[in-house]
Amino acid sequence: MQRANATRNLVLATLAFAVAFVGWSLIAPLAKRFQDDLDLTNTRTLMLTAVPVVLGSLLRIPVGALTDRLGGRVMFPVVLGISAIPAAIFGFVEGYAALIVVGFFLGIAGSSFAVGVPFVAGWYPKERQGFALGVYGMGNIGTAVAAFSAPAIVDWLGREALGIVAAILLVATAVVFYSMAEDPPRGPAVDYGAVLRSGWKLWRLALLYFVTFGGFVAMAVFLPKLLRDWFDISLTNAGLRAAGFTVVATFARPVGGFLSDRIGSATVLVVAFVGAGLDAAWLAHISSDPTWLPVTIACLTLAAFLGLGNGAVFKAVPLDFPEATGAATGIVGAAGGIGGFFPPVVMGIVKDHFDTYALGFIGLLVFALVCLVVALTMRRAARMPSEVTA
Repeated sequence: MQRANATRNLVLATLAFAVAFVGWSLIAPLAKRFQDDLDLTNTRTLMLTAVPVVLGSLLRIPVGALTDRLGGRVMFPVVLGISAIPAAIFGFVEGYAALIVVGFFLGIAGSSFAVGVPFVAGWYPKERQGFALGVYGMGNIGTAVAAFSAPAIVDWLGREALGIVAAILLVATAVVFYSMAEDPPRGPAVDYGAVLRSGWKLWRLALLYFVTFGGFVAMAVFLPKLLRDWFDISLTNAGLRAAGFTVVATFARPVGGFLSDRIGSATVLVVAFVGAGLDAAWLAHISSDPTWLPVTIACLTLAAFLGLGNGAVFKAVPLDFPEATGAATGIVGAAGGIGGFFPPVVMGIVKDHFDTYALGFIGLLVFALVCLVVALTMRRAARMPSEVTA
């Protein structure tokens, strides 16, 4: 009975997370269209795609803490229901400033990640949490759903219909989740201050997620525009190809969690950052003369390495913070969200001033190398019994 309940709640949480990510990702697939219609610079366009990340990142901290206190059965419907409001408005606003404001509030949906991690982790023993949280993380697929469906809906029915459909989907999912989900047993009240005072144990996970999840979000929102600029393909075609990146990263995430359950999260992170660094270096090298096959291979393997890293980090969070998983998830998740905000903006500035994307990929390489050093130190410490048995 316990296993059946755990599976049911994992499925519900993954579905809710995927729908939340659809709402969070409405703007990015249409970025090039907004750029053309509003005559925007690359910097302003990529700022528009990145702005939903800001509020979603910052809200993960209080939302994670509230989940520890109120439970995911309450918090998931609250986040989804409130997110439906800017989603509906999105279809009707005009002008850059209005889109920025609505995009900012679409970020509410992005805070949902901090609800699901403690909710799911509470249903599973430590030796299975990595895989379970990896499955939950597959809700990232919502980004891919938005990438290929948003342009098609806009072309067929208009942007108003897109906003209405997204809002209905968010509300319906909130109702289903509240009706069918059940909270796992909760422990004593969380000492949030103790989590913040935990020092390097917390901040190293925040750094690692800043790069792995931040890199995923940044590439997911940035890739449609990048492919349009490099290869002059249609918006729908670019969205479909960007969706492929998200799908690969999504399915790599439970693999990262599964492997972390067996060989330790630090070992998986070492592999992930070596691979991500090599891909970033290669993309920087070919950015002046990109061709389809090398770009495709580099982007898809980068997605796989970032997905592995995402799964590995969130194997470590409930392991290191078993009594305050929601609070720790909020802080680490916020770092990941912020990591998704800055790269697209930096890419836009670099493109406008230097007419190249190479420097942005070099920045990813540098961060990957720093995180590789951190992962190697974690791997050395992984000789401790708590990690070996994980």
